[in-house]
Amino acid sequence: MRAVGLSQVSVRELVAALAVVPVVSVQNLYNLTDRSSEDVLDHCEAEGIGFIPWYPIASGSLANPGGPVDAVVQETGATPSQVALAWLLHRSPVMLPIPGTKSVGHVEENCRAATVELTEAQLASLRDAS
Repeated sequence: MRAVGLSQVSVRELVAALAVVPVVSVQNLYNLTDRSSEDVLDHCEAEGIGFIPWYPIASGSLANPGGPVDAVVQETGATPSQVALAWLLHRSPVMLPIPGTKSVGHVEENCRAATVELTEAQLASLRDAS
């Protein structure tokens, strides 16, 4: 059976699509600074649907000196991008970030995000940031 991926959908739209065709992934805007698709991510997790966060590395002012991302950077030695990706990876088992890249070095840096271990306090700080 064929399946589809959807982009920028609401939970209502996802449910409607699921009534017609298997959905294997959803790509919505989601990152540390924009979590407006939190309900869609939760629904994807409940249904076992892959969630691809669009614009995954955005951390904006959260990465400014003294901000929550910067604090985690200082504590872990990771880059701001790695911290943002590590948070996404920890957020849900259906999370499938696809950060853009233009160089092998950047690909390698992004891949190292999977090895960044965040403490519960760091995760809470990032989760509570807005």
